[in-house]
Amino acid sequence: MSRFRRRGGDRGQVAVEFLGLFPLILVVLAVVWQCVLIGYTYSLAGDAADKGARAGAAGGDCASAARADVPGAWGDGGIGCGAEGGVYRARVSLPVPVLFPGAVDWPWTVESSAGAARED
Repeated sequence: MSRFRRRGGDRGQVAVEFLGLFPLILVVLAVVWQCVLIGYTYSLAGDAADKGARAGAAGGDCASAARADVPGAWGDGGIGCGAEGGVYRARVSLPVPVLFPGAVDWPWTVESSAGAARED
């Protein structure tokens, strides 16, 4: 092996390899971001159901309390409230967005329910 490098032998190799892997990197980032959105939707649905159940148990408006903390990009979804014996239940279903909230939704929804002891 020579002490001196040939001119232009490996020049640009890193750039070519990066351009080859760049689409794969973008796909992995999109999949990770979609997983984050799914998890956040579960968190939003659970929190909304919990707040709705607590408001309904105290005699307030369950649906508006559940809808208050859900960002508009997730839409209204489905919110159901009602008393079952001594427990006030709230059920929330939210659509799962595809990559950007408010643009397109997956065909399935995230559903959550919560209950609180009635205070009346």
